[in-house]
Amino acid sequence: MRRADPFANVTYDDPGLPVAIRLEAHTPFVPLDADASALPIVRYRFTVRNDSAGFRHGFLLGALQNAAGWDGVTPIRGTRGAGYGGNVNRLLRRPGQSGVLMDHPGLAEDDPTAGELLLWTDAPAAVLPRAHDADALLRFVETVRLVAPTQLGDYSDAALRSALGPGASPMRAPSGPSPAGHTWDAGVAAAFALAPGESTTIDIVHAWWFPNRYADFDRFGPQHHYGPSRFWVGNHYATRFGGALDVLDAYLAGRDRLDAASRAWADAVAGSDLPEPLRETIAAQPALVRSPSVFRTADGRTYAFEGALGASTRNWNGDAGGSCPLNCNHVLNYEQALARLFPSVGRDMRETEFAVQAADGSIPHRVVLPLYLPQLHGVPIGGPERPALDGMLGAVLKTYRSVLDGAGVEWLSSHWASLVALMSYVSDTWDVAGDGVLRGDQPVTYDISLHEPNMYVGALWLAALRAMREMAGRLGVAAAYDFERASEAYDRLLWNGEFYDFGGGCLADQLLGQWWAHELGLGHLLPAGRVRAALRSIVRYNLRTHFEPHGYRSFADGDETGLVVCSWPHGGRPAVPLRYCDEVWTGVEYQVAAHCFHEGLDEEGLAILRGVRARYDGTRRNPFNEIECGDHYVRAMAGWSLLTAWSGVRHDATAGTHTSGARPGRYPYVAGTSWGTLTVAADGGISCSIHELPSGSANPT
Repeated sequence: MRRADPFANVTYDDPGLPVAIRLEAHTPFVPLDADASALPIVRYRFTVRNDSAGFRHGFLLGALQNAAGWDGVTPIRGTRGAGYGGNVNRLLRRPGQSGVLMDHPGLAEDDPTAGELLLWTDAPAAVLPRAHDADALLRFVETVRLVAPTQLGDYSDAALRSALGPGASPMRAPSGPSPAGHTWDAGVAAAFALAPGESTTIDIVHAWWFPNRYADFDRFGPQHHYGPSRFWVGNHYATRFGGALDVLDAYLAGRDRLDAASRAWADAVAGSDLPEPLRETIAAQPALVRSPSVFRTADGRTYAFEGALGASTRNWNGDAGGSCPLNCNHVLNYEQALARLFPSVGRDMRETEFAVQAADGSIPHRVVLPLYLPQLHGVPIGGPERPALDGMLGAVLKTYRSVLDGAGVEWLSSHWASLVALMSYVSDTWDVAGDGVLRGDQPVTYDISLHEPNMYVGALWLAALRAMREMAGRLGVAAAYDFERASEAYDRLLWNGEFYDFGGGCLADQLLGQWWAHELGLGHLLPAGRVRAALRSIVRYNLRTHFEPHGYRSFADGDETGLVVCSWPHGGRPAVPLRYCDEVWTGVEYQVAAHCFHEGLDEEGLAILRGVRARYDGTRRNPFNEIECGDHYVRAMAGWSLLTAWSGVRHDATAGTHTSGARPGRYPYVAGTSWGTLTVAADGGISCSIHELPSGSANPT
């Protein structure tokens, strides 16, 4: 069985090694438990096996640099770097445990680079707490002596631990804080001794604790000058622990439970009946959730950049930091993984969205952090200039998603006035003819405004109307949201016999709102036959193999396969076409593929996914880093919807019901208040194997 994220497995292939070595690395990941899944720790578990005919003993060296004082950007040369100097490494010895605790006490407590790191093992180990460079670490492990075992032939755990105290190596470690401009490396040399055929496991842990995060990134909108203010927002995980050693102890206290839950999730994905391209996509989605694109501040709120800048994506403001801050609602319109895996986070992000709502009911598509600063009301925002219409409609749909995921009627009631004000703003601003069709300047996720009736905005509007009607029913309030009239008008205006016309083009995103409607169990917003025909046209006309340079960003090239944003299959491409029309966005590919599965178009959906997975197969692109305007781009979290679409299983946590599709199989599931493995029988019946959250677990929703 292939194990999925959060486990990474490496087999060391070196004929010169006298033993066989495998590594399994992971960070705890437990659906619904945001705190457990945010532990700042990585456990490296090595399995060492002696396949030879002779006795083998030796050391496995784990090394870590004291990076306190490093800003993450300034170049480092070995242990030299600006910000280094005065770094302190302390030997850690506890019963059955060895390690090095690292900090930089000369830094101010509020310095953004101040914090702690820890290198630790519970194996018998010699420790070099300070080293000038990697050569010193290697020399240390070469000179470690197992004096008692060598003399007495006793390689028991107790003998190894006794032998590996101070004096196990003749090499001297430097003392005191590191000199100016330098830091220390550190190493733990974990011992093993194996008879023929024997194996052992060695755990080495890296933990960290950095409490300071600042809203010091480039912002959209008018530039304000706040003098020397740095706007500390902190890191949520740091409020739960007093330092890196506290992080370790919290992990050790729940190690068996956390490891078992992480394995249960990985096995639920790897052992499912999902087709391989779907399984690979679902397995990779948590990596996007836990990427640098998403973070929680000290007050517990969750925020997201559109992506993380880096070598793959150099933006207008360079290649360091976050891309396009913050909580961009039109990009997050595609996200399903974060809110489904952690519904408490989904609710939190809705509350932030309503907290920045303007008095006229509109919601800007970016959030200014800290929230007490002036928000982007009545000013040019950027990407697009005015509050994004698609993002505002998405706020309605995301709110209903939270209701289905267990937020409850009371929570919905507390935000109902905001929803009503939002829909009134949309209607008053764009439904100028009163026929249910939105017209005029419509700012959207393509960083421009659309100006004619179009199904991209239209289907989102239809889904929002229907969602408002459903939510009003749950609250028992009267609400006149005339979905039927709007649906008929849009269908009549835009259907061209093959797809819903977009200025003569075939827009891959034309049915984004219908994808949302299926996710929320709202049914068809438009004639079902036309929806399926439009999807077939999207795949027929927009799924390409072979790409030439096109002047914008290249996310597919050469003989790769990808779904372009827009095509003009019958000619008539404008001289200035839709911005980004020739690009390939995985978030759009995932939502179109998932929608195909909802409509029974399996081959079309699988064709799209095979193209994505071939591009991100690890040879040219990282399978865990899907790129758009930034690495780990949050639009790609649309991939989670593939699970719902393929399995056909939806849940309503408030009502306590599951709805089954007709596709039998065994699937992983997360259902708002529980998670585990779900089996759909041939007759549509559902059975669940639920992984219980422990009592007192954080964020059980």
